[in-house]
Amino acid sequence: MWLISPWNKKACAWLDGREAWKEKILGWKKEGNGGQVIWMHCASLGEFEQGRPVLEGLAKMYPGARILLTFFSPSGFEIQKNYTLASLVCYLPLDTPANARWFLDQVNPTVVLWIKYEYWYHLLKEIHHRKIPALLVSAVFMPWQNFFKWYGKFWRNMLHFFDVIFVQDKSSLKLLQKTGYTGPAICAGDTRFDRVLDIAQKPNDLPGIFKEFCNGEKIIIAGSTWPEDEKILLHYANINPQVKLIIAPHQVDPIHMEEVNKGFRNSILYSRAVTSGENISGYHVLIIDNIGMLSVLYQYADITYIGGGFGDAGIHNTLEAAVFGKPVIFGPEHEKFTEAFGLMDCGGAFTITNALELEKIFDELLENNKALLKAGNAAGKYVSDHAGATKIILDYVEGNRLMIN
Repeated sequence: MWLISPWNKKACAWLDGREAWKEKILGWKKEGNGGQVIWMHCASLGEFEQGRPVLEGLAKMYPGARILLTFFSPSGFEIQKNYTLASLVCYLPLDTPANARWFLDQVNPTVVLWIKYEYWYHLLKEIHHRKIPALLVSAVFMPWQNFFKWYGKFWRNMLHFFDVIFVQDKSSLKLLQKTGYTGPAICAGDTRFDRVLDIAQKPNDLPGIFKEFCNGEKIIIAGSTWPEDEKILLHYANINPQVKLIIAPHQVDPIHMEEVNKGFRNSILYSRAVTSGENISGYHVLIIDNIGMLSVLYQYADITYIGGGFGDAGIHNTLEAAVFGKPVIFGPEHEKFTEAFGLMDCGGAFTITNALELEKIFDELLENNKALLKAGNAAGKYVSDHAGATKIILDYVEGNRLMIN
């Protein structure tokens, strides 16, 4: 991180955020009253959204407890550093034996929530040694993970540091059992379903700019796009200038935003649309050059496209779009995401491998209202049918008196 920080903004933020981390913890400790502490750790923003329903549920159940929220990645910390429910939001310290002991001496959490797939040996070992209840929430296990390799004993051993593991699906539960994990393992489901349902049930009204842009026409919204996604969307938009597209790139730095704006014909940046005061109903591409609007933006779509499916990391959050009853389309790299297969199986999602396939699906749905409605309803039903993981986890915490013991 230090070596690449001069030319890598994320690495620089990662290092800057960890400066004086002990002083931040000590200041937070001094402000507290020594009562209960709920500590939730997330790798990044996606994991935060996944754990958020559980954290907020615990905060309601135990209103006197203080909330400590830690991140590993700057992309999570920078967006949620002012999260109002937490009394402290900070970076996770580097995973060394000394850091683990010092951190837990100061924080002294009552219960610990780690989300999905964060495994840091010394911190987990020290949590376990101190008999602090540690929950792994919305875990997913796949055959290609280190746990199931011949060299995976080190990783398998870490699983025993958790007091209970809540997995997303039955296949993950079966794989977990193969590791030799002997603690409680519960197939609770994915807490993201609860999170997106909460968002959809209380959607924020975005500025009138969207109603002005949409102007009663069919709208395609492409979220969390990468350059590979933007190339095929550019092809479609430029040969179908009559179709209106709202695109929210994953990378929102000014240079990339300007490149996207130049590539699409008859396009305008959201920031300019808001400040210029001009009537934007005549534009056909609206480019969102900020972060944080996407989860409620999908409510304006007729069809949605989720980016990331042409990169190694895979697709971004499909449930944010599906919960509004919108058909979902994404690229080929989706094998790590069980919800992608679930949405395809029920008819609420479609996968493509190139621009021609994307054009075919877009055209079929835009020209056939019955097919569009059927796919959207299937996507929405899939989300509502899979809700409830948060309640299972909260009931476990309360039933086993983890916040009292």
